[in-house]
Amino acid sequence: MARTDGDTWDLATSVGSTATGVAASRALATKQPDPLINDPYADPLVKAVGLEHCIRLADGELCVEGDQMLDLQRMCEQIAVRTRFFDDFFTGATEAGIRQAVILASGLDTRAYRLNWPAGTAVYEIDQPEVIEFKTRTLAGLGAEPAAERRTVAIDLREDWPAALRGAGFDPSAPTAWIAEGLLIYLPPEAQDRLFDNITELSAPGSRLATEHMDMNMLSEEWTKKVSEWSKRVGSDVDLMDLFYSGDRHTAGDYLSGHGWQSTVLTTREAYAGYGFDYPEDLAVLAGDSGYLSAERK
Repeated sequence: MARTDGDTWDLATSVGSTATGVAASRALATKQPDPLINDPYADPLVKAVGLEHCIRLADGELCVEGDQMLDLQRMCEQIAVRTRFFDDFFTGATEAGIRQAVILASGLDTRAYRLNWPAGTAVYEIDQPEVIEFKTRTLAGLGAEPAAERRTVAIDLREDWPAALRGAGFDPSAPTAWIAEGLLIYLPPEAQDRLFDNITELSAPGSRLATEHMDMNMLSEEWTKKVSEWSKRVGSDVDLMDLFYSGDRHTAGDYLSGHGWQSTVLTTREAYAGYGFDYPEDLAVLAGDSGYLSAERK
């Protein structure tokens, strides 16, 4: 079902189901004999949501050797590169002395629990109330304890989340590390700009931001077909293409560079190489000029 203004979801429907799918990929990679990443909470969270195709993905039942989209090694490498990039971003920010982190649209992100945070670090998670409540309750039931001071902000990003963030104790005068992982493509172009405007207003000098770099105008038509095909093949009743917003939009780097940020883009090929992987050429053709962006507020 296509997006509408004011639509809602949980972790088993619409946009929320994509967070469960990403967690299923992390669970799959974690289960391998020589795991590329380690997220011990991903599998129980996916099982608790209960989406059958996500459970089967996490258990490796949907893998097809040699398949462009469902090959086990390919899927594990892809999620390892994505996860490590954002993990390393937070690690680098805390090593630089930043003690305030914000995870936008946090979904089933477990970094507040599984990363080694320095003492005194506050990690803010922003997402819809039902999503925040489900993850908090499920992880508490597992006996999991946050490794930082975890502060939840239960609000839709379409509402006044900056005020809610301040209300949760956020200090806009202190440098902050922000991540927007797997988020921008689900925002209308104007909402993406507004998100960056709000982040900029809340960011003291020295703040950092990480997100994906994607130029929607450069993606091939074949890429959109493959995305829809993947949804059907894994047994999802959600077509990912219905969740994306089209229309001309700024790339994150261009917009941020014009608003006081210094941006760096790591291409997907470079990211793969940085973690010791070869980027499959057939995927490079599909993804176009994609990669990962990091920025610093000057």
